[in-house]
Amino acid sequence: MPSLQVLAGPSLDKLEPISALVNANKPFEIHSDAFEGSIVVNIKGFAGDEDCEYFKRPERQGITWSIQVQGRFLKPYSANDVLFGNTFDRPLNLPWGSGAALKFMNYIDPTLEHDLTSSTKPWALSPLAATMPHFAHSRGEEAVFPPTRSISDDTTDLHQALTTPSPSSSSSSLDSTASTGSASSSKSRLSKLKPRSKKPRPDVSNLKTASQRRAFFSTEENRKAITFTPEDVITTDFCYGFLEFHPSLALRLPGGLSFDLMRYWDGQPVRFVCCERANGGGEPFGRILWCVCIEPEKEEEIQAAKAGPEEDSEDID
Repeated sequence: MPSLQVLAGPSLDKLEPISALVNANKPFEIHSDAFEGSIVVNIKGFAGDEDCEYFKRPERQGITWSIQVQGRFLKPYSANDVLFGNTFDRPLNLPWGSGAALKFMNYIDPTLEHDLTSSTKPWALSPLAATMPHFAHSRGEEAVFPPTRSISDDTTDLHQALTTPSPSSSSSSLDSTASTGSASSSKSRLSKLKPRSKKPRPDVSNLKTASQRRAFFSTEENRKAITFTPEDVITTDFCYGFLEFHPSLALRLPGGLSFDLMRYWDGQPVRFVCCERANGGGEPFGRILWCVCIEPEKEEEIQAAKAGPEEDSEDID
């Protein structure tokens, strides 16, 4: 298997190598005009490292990779308009039986939308708040990151992100009607008008577990009722055990079904992106807010790493 490198950044054209931070429990900072935060990446067996503390935690047994992120969006986004998933630059060489893998992915994430058979740029994306295995929300200051304990669901403050329902337009209609015409005709028209009822805000007080939170955000109406602002701190851990990077790249599904992905991977970058929902223009998604990229290490970088840092030499007369 080729050596892998990990990059991260606020966009595809501003990625920086962070391989030295993988499994080191050290964050990489992301700054843009749309998002600011920190990313921590753990990959079991990355570069031969078998001693990562994260994978020894009882609640993370069986996990093989993790992308932890904490940050805030610097402009308001509804939970429906922030997506997370994978994007690719060119068509994928999907193995026989990949349909089973897609069914498995839809099983663990019913909100997943994708076009992995695209002849141009395949993609697979879900609403971030619905797809994350572990999601915490708070108002105010960020907590210590990465935390000493594994990230778990906490939506105690989520009610503060509920969008205030717009006032019923019926009141303005009534006022307008009452201010024109005679008193008798106004009463007649008023009697025929039925005030529009305000739609109640959804109840988020009972979202105690990840499954309850994911079920809540599985509906578009509920996602649109939540707005993330610069006051909202989002902390997530996207971690699973079905994808292995060491000793070889493999996909292992329940029931004993497995794929040796090295036979099908053409070396193109595997990107995990947080992005905006598409707003037209024919693209399946909008602006990328942050990105983690895993790709084969380039040969020249491998040779440079083996050679070590260059030393300045001085000419001796």
